[in-house]
Amino acid sequence: MDYASKREKPDYNVIANHSLKYMDYSLLFIVLCLLVFGLVSLFSASAIYASNKGLNSFYFVKRQALYMLGGLILTGVIVRLDLEKIRHFIKPAVIATMALLVITLFMPPVAHVKRWIPLGIMKLQMSEFAKVVLILYLADYFDKNNSRLQASWKALVKPFVITGIICALIALEPDLGTPSLIFVTALMLFFAAGAKVKHILLPLAGIIPIFILELFRHPYRIARLNTFLSPWQDAAGAGYQLVQSLLAVGSGGWLGKGLGASKLKLMYLPAPHTDFIFPVIAEELGLVGGLIIVALFTAFLIKGVRVAKNAPSLYTTLAALGLSLIITLQAFFNLSMAIGIIPTKGIPLPFFSYGGSSILASLIAVGIILNISAHRSPVRW
Repeated sequence: MDYASKREKPDYNVIANHSLKYMDYSLLFIVLCLLVFGLVSLFSASAIYASNKGLNSFYFVKRQALYMLGGLILTGVIVRLDLEKIRHFIKPAVIATMALLVITLFMPPVAHVKRWIPLGIMKLQMSEFAKVVLILYLADYFDKNNSRLQASWKALVKPFVITGIICALIALEPDLGTPSLIFVTALMLFFAAGAKVKHILLPLAGIIPIFILELFRHPYRIARLNTFLSPWQDAAGAGYQLVQSLLAVGSGGWLGKGLGASKLKLMYLPAPHTDFIFPVIAEELGLVGGLIIVALFTAFLIKGVRVAKNAPSLYTTLAALGLSLIITLQAFFNLSMAIGIIPTKGIPLPFFSYGGSSILASLIAVGIILNISAHRSPVRW
């Protein structure tokens, strides 16, 4: 079936053939396991930190639970939507996303970075939602222009420009980790959509010098790179975060010290409930706990890829694939950062790290994947 035509759509890619009985409930179960595991881990990591800040020990876990509840409500709403109809709103969503990313740059800095728009009840981190919007845009674009991808490199100019603008706006906050994650996922979608490798590599060659320039433009990024290469040379200074993380992970052993028994969270590491929540988990639950997290995200990726494989159109295939990839790649980036495989970046662990924007964006993505799974035939695998 040719999905490239704008006029020709798959007969079953309509809401009339959408049934919740076909939805992948095993994927939903995996997500719920991640949320419960994440909430328990967050309480363990944040209780003492909150008390030292003069807050109730349940402060962060209560707020996270509310974000999760709101996200699950959004998931339930999105599962019932007609994804074909919301395609009309994708381009306006891209424009609105860019506008909000520009507004973010004029917000008051927090810890020397401008990544949030204060909304009272929460701080909106637009870069989290930008990931979802961009993937939907790319899926929509490649579906409508699929036949042109093999014919000419010109068909890739527009999606590359849109991806580049969004990545550049996020990089200006400054944040190099999220744009790297977005760009890697986007390249995978370019390849999955059928773009020629040489057409992908040409603009990639132009991006590399810009990436290097951004790396050297900020001294702290060079310091992070040096710390990544030799963290123990300055264990009390630039390498402090990574060294403490490695010590926590290593001290957990096979089964850990027990839930709530982490020493890392005793103010040895700033804000252990955000980007560095995994070392706390590994210290308390050991290698077994770490492997459970890896297994859950791996299962999420496998299920997401299967949903993409069984999706009724190229649009839904690429959407399911892209959203599954960006969640799991973000998780593996965070885990790799915590054990020193990649340089430290401000990338949260999905479903675990504290943050309303991260939870809401992740559950919106889950809702779309589950919606797509409900379109497939009831095939057992």
